[in-house]
Amino acid sequence: MAATTHDVHDGHGEHHHGPAKGLGRWLFTTNHKDIGTLYLLFSLLMFLIGGSMALIIRAELFQPGLQLVDPHFFNQMTTMHALIMVFGAVMPAFVGLANWMLPMMIGAPDMALPRMNNWSFWILPFAFTMLLSTLFMPGGGPASGWTLYPPLVLQTGDAFPFVILAIHLMGISSIMGAINVIATIFNMRAPGMTLMRMPLFVWTWLITAFLLIAVMPVFAGAVTMLLTDKYFATSFFNPAGGGDPVLFQHIFWFFGHPEVYIMILPAFGVVSQIIPTFARKPLFGYHSMVYATAAIAFLSFIVWGHHMFTVGMPLTAELFFMYATMLIAVPTGVKVFNWVATMWRGAMTFETPMLFSIAFVILFTIGGFSGLMLAIAPADFQYHDTYFVVAHFHYVLVPGAVFSIMAAVYYWLPKWTGHMYNERLSRIHFWLSVIGVNILFFPQHFLGLAGMPRRVPDYALQFTEWNMVSSIGAFIYGISQLLFVYIVIQTIRAGDKATDQVWEGARGLEWTVPSPAPYHTFDTPPKISATNAHG
Repeated sequence: MAATTHDVHDGHGEHHHGPAKGLGRWLFTTNHKDIGTLYLLFSLLMFLIGGSMALIIRAELFQPGLQLVDPHFFNQMTTMHALIMVFGAVMPAFVGLANWMLPMMIGAPDMALPRMNNWSFWILPFAFTMLLSTLFMPGGGPASGWTLYPPLVLQTGDAFPFVILAIHLMGISSIMGAINVIATIFNMRAPGMTLMRMPLFVWTWLITAFLLIAVMPVFAGAVTMLLTDKYFATSFFNPAGGGDPVLFQHIFWFFGHPEVYIMILPAFGVVSQIIPTFARKPLFGYHSMVYATAAIAFLSFIVWGHHMFTVGMPLTAELFFMYATMLIAVPTGVKVFNWVATMWRGAMTFETPMLFSIAFVILFTIGGFSGLMLAIAPADFQYHDTYFVVAHFHYVLVPGAVFSIMAAVYYWLPKWTGHMYNERLSRIHFWLSVIGVNILFFPQHFLGLAGMPRRVPDYALQFTEWNMVSSIGAFIYGISQLLFVYIVIQTIRAGDKATDQVWEGARGLEWTVPSPAPYHTFDTPPKISATNAHG
């Protein structure tokens, strides 16, 4: 009888019980919070694996000459590090944040397609196990850089089809996640939650999801053409059969450039939630932020050729790609201006999420400036394929995407766990990270301008000092992430009780539910007014 009354009380029967017990909960869950947690934990594991590969690279480059690994294994490390960081660490982390927060931010009970949500996650461990297993196959893993350019990538040994299948699986997972995000945002917003009342994190993810659906199939097509070139005697990229390796570059970068924005637009959303909270002011220029995000997404489709200035494209094409690339600085500049204007004369406090967000704004802007240098076609002939490019995109992706993920974790962890993290330890983690990351990547600008090529295991003597500095920075940054892991585990297990609002200046629906957030939120949709909408 007790069970019956419980069912009646819950209204919808078993759907509204708490989580299942044991391993089955995680294998079969369709709950957006559980799946978000799985994505975030998986991403953390990949971040540590990909990071340890980066430390192998930097340890080898500490001195000239060949010290630790042979050149072929070094090339496998550069390739696997990139594939794991892009598809295994950064993207799943943002999907995890989306799973956890989007339904809570728009007043939805769950994601729109919960079973597909489960599937889109569980594809990933199989895909990355397969990708990592290639390191142990005859001929080793892929050693062509993450761009997988032919003809070099076609020299991969037995691992080649496994790499291609792993990439397909990652792409399927991303597309399913994106469909789920779009269906949820369009169909499951609470009454009164108009599009222009949505938090910016929701907006950036909506736009990101459309980018994913547009470009992941292009990447799938490119790698499938590689597969048929290797095993079925086609000649898409083989000049001997009438193909062209530059065709692959066009197809790859048509995917690859929007992919960069897939990794940074959700970061813009995160920072746009955090800065108003700790400045205790509404976000400056909300509408312009939405339009700027959409403009960046549109422009990302028409600038792919700036990766290819040195392939011999016609002058008119170089000019087009140069001007289109420089144009992206306008909506990006709008965003940076709005973040700074939000902080201007605010009652600011500097908790860890805010520290990471301010570091994001400053260091991401540095990455943007070096991007503008690379956008100038005649100058790019000098910078292309040097460490200057490595410095540029790591400034965008590490103090950019990765710092924003860390800011998001510190910001929402009390809401997820019900515990406050250790503020003193987290600030130590912040300062070690920000110092380490600058010692690691800033000297690479100097190396690139001096002519050091990227993806080389050995180098001339004049590059020694800055490589040593860079490698020291890598180990400071890398080892300090173990402190981050410790802080997260400590917060999950214990810590001061978090209030429902957590942060004094926080606005938005997620701060109206208890901490920790209940297993099922919003059985009845909340009513939205202008006051409790976006931050």
